[in-house]
Amino acid sequence: MSRITIIEDDPAMRGALSQILSEADFEPVCYNNFALDAPHFVEELLKSSPDLILLDLHLPDHNGAILLRLLRKTSQTPVIMITSSNSEADEMIALDFGADDYVTKPFNPQLLLLHIEAVLRRGNNQPSIVPFHHLTINLLEGSIKNNTKTLELTKNEMVILRTLLKTPGKIISRETLMTELWHNQEYINDNALTVNISRLRSKFTKLGLEDAIASRKGLGYILQ
Repeated sequence: MSRITIIEDDPAMRGALSQILSEADFEPVCYNNFALDAPHFVEELLKSSPDLILLDLHLPDHNGAILLRLLRKTSQTPVIMITSSNSEADEMIALDFGADDYVTKPFNPQLLLLHIEAVLRRGNNQPSIVPFHHLTINLLEGSIKNNTKTLELTKNEMVILRTLLKTPGKIISRETLMTELWHNQEYINDNALTVNISRLRSKFTKLGLEDAIASRKGLGYILQ
């Protein structure tokens, strides 16, 4: 049974989420101590060893995105951000700060469960440490390293690399990568993908591996 921690300040919403999860055979853990400073807040929410965290973006005395950024310094526990608006800004903030997915209030319970199951499935199907040529890719820490140097990856770089690693040696379309990054084609920014691919290539080059990601004109990218 997967344990899911709920970080939501509205008691009614917290109760509703807990009931939805219980009825779907998840183990909900409700967190409602919002008086702690941000580092202690993150420390406390990890004590229950959750398999996934539902995190409200707007909390009393706290910014959910900032909490998520602190969380990502020590943990790659899957996080679904819960936002209270349909704004593109909220969705982009959630994903850029390290969320694995986002759900907008009000939400359909079945849709929420589908999001949860998809995120848990992605996390369970891929090893955390992947050898790649003379490098080691650590998906838990979000890093690539050789024998002497370690480079950290941004959230977007991690999403791109994780997607390419699922089928190494095969072409992944730009559309697939952009959907993985933003989960909604309405908000795709083609130039942003190009920039993130370029930065990821640069990090491979700095570690002594050039041409790790090859372009296939009109088709996409391939991890080779």
